[in-house]
Amino acid sequence: MSYNKIMNEKRVTILDIQKKKEMGEPISMVTAYDFPTAQLVDAAGIDMILVGDSLGMVVLGYDSTVPVTMEEMLHHCRAAARGTKRAFLVGDMPFMSYQADVAEAVRNAGRLMKEGGADCVKLEGGRERSKTIAAIVDAGIPVQGHIGLTPQSTAKLGGYRVQGKTAAAVSKLVDDALALQDAGCFSIVLEAMPEAAASRVTERLDIPTIGIGAGGGCDGQVLVFHDMLGIHDMRLPRFVKQYSNLRETIIEALEIYNQEVKSRAFPAEEHTYPMKPEEEALLLDDEEQH
Repeated sequence: MSYNKIMNEKRVTILDIQKKKEMGEPISMVTAYDFPTAQLVDAAGIDMILVGDSLGMVVLGYDSTVPVTMEEMLHHCRAAARGTKRAFLVGDMPFMSYQADVAEAVRNAGRLMKEGGADCVKLEGGRERSKTIAAIVDAGIPVQGHIGLTPQSTAKLGGYRVQGKTAAAVSKLVDDALALQDAGCFSIVLEAMPEAAASRVTERLDIPTIGIGAGGGCDGQVLVFHDMLGIHDMRLPRFVKQYSNLRETIIEALEIYNQEVKSRAFPAEEHTYPMKPEEEALLLDDEEQH
């Protein structure tokens, strides 16, 4: 699909996402954290763009998502929003922006839409977040849920561990998902769980599920831009498919540039601005006089 055709398409809405679930049409979602990246994802025809708090690790260099602040999320949401013309933009609510107080959660969710340009917000947690989600939805703000492995809670979970590995655990995931649906979520991210578990949750819901490390039974899939394109050298989770290795390509280009600068091969004549011969002659005359 051409870039021009993508730009002429209407913006993806919640109704479009729900319709994809009903029609059995898979939903695509990829992260983006700035203007040029959002432009690339948008031009590829991806349905949803997630400005995830994963930016803490892949962009800001933190060890986890926990240190990410509201101001950092707002900064990156604004940049991504400026590069998004068609895709549905999801803004992640960072750690402690919604856990402590419902009113504060509503205010922060509103900031991600009003100041950050997001079309909706995403937050982590199951049944325990129902009251918060309902309040945010009541304020007119769409919410995407997130259950399974919830990166902001890895300290409580004992690390980045696969969830839903037993029948009892799957039953709890289903209960949590139904509670989020009842609270008003329009979709739910399912992270790091067996395919059978994610499929069971998906079957029980009327709203779409977006899987990341949850198998092919979800209504859609999401991956981190930097993971799938090989931009960093961090260890990748099992569920990531690397579609390119841009890190090697970028480093190779930079090494060639470095060599050409030091050998004076760059800039060549075609990279410089010419001067009229008569003006250059005046410069030479002036140099001879001095």
